This record gives sequence, structure tokens and C-alpha cells, in this order.
Amino acid sequence: MFKGHPKGLLAAALSNMGERFGYYIMNAVLVLFLCSKFGLSEETSSLIYSFFYAGIYILALVGGYIADKTQNYKGTIMAGLMIMATGYVLLSIPILATSTNISWLLPLTCLALFIIAFGNGLFKGNLQAIVGQMYDNFEAEAAKEGEEALKAAKDKRDSGFQIFYVFINVGGVIAPFVAPLLREWWLKSHDMIYNAQLPALCHQFLATGETTEQLTKLATESSLQPVEDMAAFCGDYLQIFNEGIHYSFIASVAAMLISLTIFISTRKRFPTPSKKAAAVSVDYTPEERLAAAKEIKQRMYALFAVLAIAIFFWFAFHQNGTSLSMFARDFVKSDSVAPEVWQALNPLYVILLTPVIMWVFGALGRRGKYISTPRKIAIGMAIAGAAYVFLAVYSYFMGYPSATEARAEGVELSGPWVLFVLYFFLTVAELFISPLGLSFVSKVAPKHMLGLCQGLWLGATAVGNLLLWIGPLIYNAAPIWICWTVFLSVCLVSMGIMLGMVKWLERVTNA
Repeated sequence: MFKGHPKGLLAAALSNMGERFGYYIMNAVLVLFLCSKFGLSEETSSLIYSFFYAGIYILALVGGYIADKTQNYKGTIMAGLMIMATGYVLLSIPILATSTNISWLLPLTCLALFIIAFGNGLFKGNLQAIVGQMYDNFEAEAAKEGEEALKAAKDKRDSGFQIFYVFINVGGVIAPFVAPLLREWWLKSHDMIYNAQLPALCHQFLATGETTEQLTKLATESSLQPVEDMAAFCGDYLQIFNEGIHYSFIASVAAMLISLTIFISTRKRFPTPSKKAAAVSVDYTPEERLAAAKEIKQRMYALFAVLAIAIFFWFAFHQNGTSLSMFARDFVKSDSVAPEVWQALNPLYVILLTPVIMWVFGALGRRGKYISTPRKIAIGMAIAGAAYVFLAVYSYFMGYPSATEARAEGVELSGPWVLFVLYFFLTVAELFISPLGLSFVSKVAPKHMLGLCQGLWLGATAVGNLLLWIGPLIYNAAPIWICWTVFLSVCLVSMGIMLGMVKWLERVTNA
């Protein structure tokens, strides 16, 4: 797999696995965790989720600026890992939320999320920039051997970022299981049984003091001991339920430290931008400077055009942490599987499907049918649209109402196969867009702006994430097929715009 690629690719991929492990734990549990811990509504929890995930990506601009300004990419990356670990340490402290402490406990939780987002901003884009620099150096060495060698080296860039992306997702396969398994083990050790509906009912009882028939039924089913005091049971259940999730963040701390150790031990394999810049420093004529400035401007126009498309893809795709996660909880039979665990399907598919997609692209290239990176991104938007076509049509024919009505009245639950099909299409779309988007950015970015341009790609992801709260809003207010149709429309419009720009993008970037 790594044959013919820069030697530092494996080390960079392994360094990224720990960060992704913590990310996927957070991605799987955050919305449901905020609901169960603080009794927040899904809309409020989704809003916090949206700002947190936007922060992760928008702060990559800050991290990219710092690294470009100081030319200390490696130091910035190491600082990011240590800062993320600090945020996860804060989240791992198990404090029961009550009416008397929520005024400072919720802000403290949000502060921990900001610390994680800031550390991620220092880390994520700059490691991607280093991978891009590896391929710049790789292509420069190949150019010395002739035009054919240079063409072969350039063809390696897309597949290199796809390999990098596979390793990103290895931790993501394991991570979604961590919080549910710890939570259920911790509940059983206290003679309690997991039930996804109980936290909301417990919060409602503690707020109003009114015992409902459903609460009494579920409390009896979820406790191995007789429930004599409902207030005590509700407080204990919420405490134990959420302690298991808090402890899962300790695993995130360990993962950050492992990534830091790998990065420090292998950092000599990575290129040093400041040394590279000094080595190629030359004087240019005014005409050469003008031509270079024009080329940079055209490349930046191309970059921003693709970034605009990326915003809408991430708006649709990252519903896996909000409305799609709620769909798994509310409309899918998952008695033996916690809703968060379905998040593992996406990274598992990434690992299984990436070699297949790389083989297809390679086979087409060998037949002279090379597909440019912009065209691949347009195809990815079409495949994402197919995922939402499937879900919208299925939900329509099942007659599913809004989630609010479904929870109140009950509906016929779907089999888990629906999630397998949905995440298959979404993952294929992701593989056509995310790793190839990183590759595209590394191609068009001016050499003195590598970190900043990778930060811009992540910034586009941030803007998409700022819109995530719209999904749960529609999901709870209208028949859910309408929610999926909105995302379908977004994907189709984005695909059309991208196809309209493909020839221009290919001409400007030679992609």
C-alpha cells in the first residue's frame, strides 16, 4: 500500500489516529450526552454540537496562520495534541448536573469543548499540510528523473491522501463502541440496565416532581433493585449513566498521548518548511513576479470555488452526529445496539472501500481514462445525494411523521439494514470528496501558505457545521422525509455547480 509513496506517510497517518479516536468518541456521543447529562433539548444540544464542530475546523485557520508565520509546523502540531488532551481531561471529571450547579457546570463543559477545538485547530490542518509538503518534495525529486517520473509521482498524490484517510478512520471504527460499552458496564456494576429513554424522563421528574406511568415502568425494568424512592433513583441513574461516558474521555486522553509519542519519535522524517524555503530562495524579475502573482490569484479563486462546494457537502454529511444519530435512536430497531455504535459504520466502510476505490481509479488511469480531482468531487456530491434519495423515499413510504410525533405516538421501527445502506452511500461520497479535497488543496496552495490553505479547507467544513442545527429542527417539526429531501436538494445543487466549473478548475490547476 505504501510502496512508491514518501517514507513519512505512514508516520503521519499513525500520528493522526489518536486524534481521530477522540474525535469519533465525541462525534458519537456529544448530542445525546448533553441531553442526558443536562436535560437539554435536542435542538439546544445540536446547537452546541454545531458550534463545537465549527470551532474545530475554523480554528484550523488560526493554527495554519501560526504555523505559517513561525514556520514551526511540528511544534504547533505537538502543542495541539497536548491542548486537546487537557480538554479531554476536563470532560472526564464526573460531576452530576443539578439545578444548583448547572449555571457553572454547563459553561465548564463548553470551555472544555473549546479547548479541544483549539488544540484540534493547531493540529489537524498542519499535519495535512506536512503530508502535502511530502508530496511536493516527492514530485521535485521525481522531476529530476524526467517527465514520465514526474507524472507518475503526481498521480501518487491522490492515492497518498486516500491512504492517509484510511488510517484516520482506523480509530474511528473502535471509538463509537467505547462510550456505550463503558456506560452499560458501569450501569450493570450498580445494578442498573441501559435505557436510552430514561435520562430524559428522569430530568423531567426532577424538574416537575410528577411521576408518569412510563417513568415507573422503565425505572422498574432498568433497576435490579426495587425502586422505593423515585427521586433517589432518578438522581442515581443520571449520575451512573453519565459517569460511564465521562470515563470514556480518559481513553481519548490516552489516545492523544500515544499520537504525541508517535509524532515526536518520527518527526525527523517530516519536511521542515523553513529549510525548504531557504533552499529555493531566488531573485525574480518584475515580469516573473507579476506572472507568479497572477497564477496565485487564479489558484486561490479555484480553491475558494471548491471550498464553497465543500460547505454544503459537510452540512449534509455531518448530520451523522445529529439528525441521523437521532434517526438511529427513534426509527431503527436497536435493542441490542446503542444508537452511538452505528457511527462506527462510516469509518469501517472507509477502511473497506478505500482500496476498492483506489483500484478503480488506478485501473481507469492505466486505460488513459484519468478522472480529475474536481470531477471526482462532483461525482461525490451525486453519491451523497443518492444516500438522501434512499432515505427520503424509504421514510415517505413508511409514512414516518416528525420525530416529535413518533416519540409521542410510536411508529413501526426499521431494521438496521437501513443504516447499512445509508452509511454505505455516504461513505463512498466522503471518499470522493474529503481525501481528494485535501489533495486538491495541497496542489493549488501557494508554498508559503500551505498551513493557511489547509486551514481554509477546514474552515469551509466549519461553515457547514454551523448549519448542522437545521437538520434536527426540521427532523422534529415535519415528516422526516422532508428533512432528507432538504439535504438531497443541497447535494444536487452543489453537484450541478461543481460540474459547471470542472473545465475551468482543470485548466487553472492542471488537476
